[in-house]
Amino acid sequence: MSLLLDTNILSELRKGARANARVRGWFEGVTVDEIYLSVLVVGEFRRGVELVRRRDARQATALERWLTRVTSDHAERILPIDGPVADQWGRLTAKQPGSLIDTLMAATALVHGLVLVTRNVKDVAWTGASCLNPFDATSR
Repeated sequence: MSLLLDTNILSELRKGARANARVRGWFEGVTVDEIYLSVLVVGEFRRGVELVRRRDARQATALERWLTRVTSDHAERILPIDGPVADQWGRLTAKQPGSLIDTLMAATALVHGLVLVTRNVKDVAWTGASCLNPFDATSR
């Protein structure tokens, strides 16, 4: 199964041993080749690094290293917002408006045949994208 990780899932996984037990358990069964990221997730983390930098340079440096490692490890599996994704997004949001990032993530999952792994399933369920919430034991 190929998976598109939302920002909230990657953020939880970053916590390591402090991450939610269900999320950790789910992730143990996932291989690196199954994981895809969107440029949107990379952008949200970049924004976070820059916001943290304003108040804590040391923490920002640690986050920057982590982000560099993640983007390097997944470089071939970071998906762009391209023409087909934009077309799918347009079709989706013509039916029902939603959060720009959430709907672009759903469009990306649909175009690439991926399962969108997110804590916010309710925000994208209407799109028809396959979703998984590893925080929720009933979502498997």
